[in-house]
Amino acid sequence: MRKAIYCLLSTIALLALLAGFVGCAGEFKIATTTSLYDTGLWSYLEPLFEKKENVALDIIYAGTGAALNQGKSGNVDAVIVHDPDQEKSFVNDGWGIDKRSFAYNFFMIAGPSSDPLGIKDLNPADAFKKIAEGGMKDPGKVKFVSRGDNSGTHGAEKRLWAAAGYDYAKDIEKSGKWYIETGQGMGPTLTMANEQNAYVLCDGSTFTSYKGKLALVALVKKTAAETLNVYNVYAINPDKIKTTQIAIAKDFINWLISPDVQKLIGQYGGGSLFYPITDTTYPAIPNLADNMKPVQ
Repeated sequence: MRKAIYCLLSTIALLALLAGFVGCAGEFKIATTTSLYDTGLWSYLEPLFEKKENVALDIIYAGTGAALNQGKSGNVDAVIVHDPDQEKSFVNDGWGIDKRSFAYNFFMIAGPSSDPLGIKDLNPADAFKKIAEGGMKDPGKVKFVSRGDNSGTHGAEKRLWAAAGYDYAKDIEKSGKWYIETGQGMGPTLTMANEQNAYVLCDGSTFTSYKGKLALVALVKKTAAETLNVYNVYAINPDKIKTTQIAIAKDFINWLISPDVQKLIGQYGGGSLFYPITDTTYPAIPNLADNMKPVQ
């Protein structure tokens, strides 16, 4: 009797497994930035695409640098990233194709409510200059927490240090205890900045999502070209990676820029986290007409 029950259970398990294979067309792999995870946006969109395409999504959350490396290694079929400098070489080297921008927001500088350096409402580069001067002068009082992970946010930080007149590698990275690198995503970095009562550069969407957990306040949040944060999606070039599921990748890209999904992105989080790329309140994408053309 025990043997018969075991055989029955084994048969049921096998049938369930086979049903899963029949019910799902396959697996589609994406590497995407941590901010889309920390804000919950991707958890919101993921089941909608899975249902539409009858496919299981396998998502790797990582900073832009790590996400692009996943694409180069052939571990994913598409990447979602937000660092124009790294993306440029990714495209020029032939790894990424069919680029489309699908959302944007702005980087901001948060810090302690006491704002010991008085950076509130300054130009971002001027704020960075005051932070560096203050940190080097009094590292026990002034601290800056960086992701330090080669992410899109880290790339934006480096550009702001340059705008402030500093060479990141020579002047900032190893300049003292005031400058702290987490090597982690945006959520953990905000948490550490909160613990250290430090200044931090972050994307506005993740800060808003974490606001109830933080004593930090938004100090510099100007909608300027230097703080613009655009999210782009690329298919991995099948000429480089033969296993790329290019058909599903193209469908995925076209889905993200479709009117229905653009509307969902704009509404997510009460409309305070991401702007759909079709929102031209800020001229995020100069060639919007070309951007919204479906990839073929």
